[in-house]
Amino acid sequence: MDYHKNVILPAALRLLDPKPGESVIDVCCGQGVLVPFLAEAGVGTYLGIDASPQLIASARKRHGNLRGVTFLAADACARESPWADGSHDAAACLMAVHDVPDAAALFRNLHLTLKPGGRAVIVMMHPCFRIPRHSHWGWDNEQAIQFRRIDQYLGPLDIGITTHPGNRADSPQTTFHHRPLSEILSAMGASGLMLETCEELTSHRRSQPGKFSKAEHKAAQEIPLFLALKARVP
Repeated sequence: MDYHKNVILPAALRLLDPKPGESVIDVCCGQGVLVPFLAEAGVGTYLGIDASPQLIASARKRHGNLRGVTFLAADACARESPWADGSHDAAACLMAVHDVPDAAALFRNLHLTLKPGGRAVIVMMHPCFRIPRHSHWGWDNEQAIQFRRIDQYLGPLDIGITTHPGNRADSPQTTFHHRPLSEILSAMGASGLMLETCEELTSHRRSQPGKFSKAEHKAAQEIPLFLALKARVP
């Protein structure tokens, strides 16, 4: 959650730049983490959609009493989705592109949900540097540098993830869908969304003073862990 608080949310809100009275849709909204910030900005209406009924129930419990806030259990990739009706000024999709099996369908619906000139902000794991079980931090003793090792990148990967790691046999499972950056950007372009801004977000974390701290700080500043994209409907 500290990445959300210190990196992901500040970047998303800055790029989204919500205005009073606007209609905002939050695609793959989870528990509605954006709601308090958008309410503070004075947006007119907020619609959060997520495929998980449990997450939508939690979002309603947390924020459902706020005026203008609505939540809907729905598949972000489904065709002919009634919520993708071209009525929204802005759309957000945070940390979810890798959760859906069809990124092209997700981008298509983001386009369809927006008014002409509407903007979409997408934040995701950086597809070049953060691939579960296929990317790791490494240390070069000879050069005294920390580096990022990538074992596989261009090929698509569907990676099983335990949501709450541990020894529990009933821990929820999900799938991380890795796609290379070229596939993600091409799918966005094919959807009709016009890329306007791309930011590569680094970690806010810093190591304790010590033998490796200088190299670790440099790596943290140079190797991004998240990718933020802002696109518009022409």
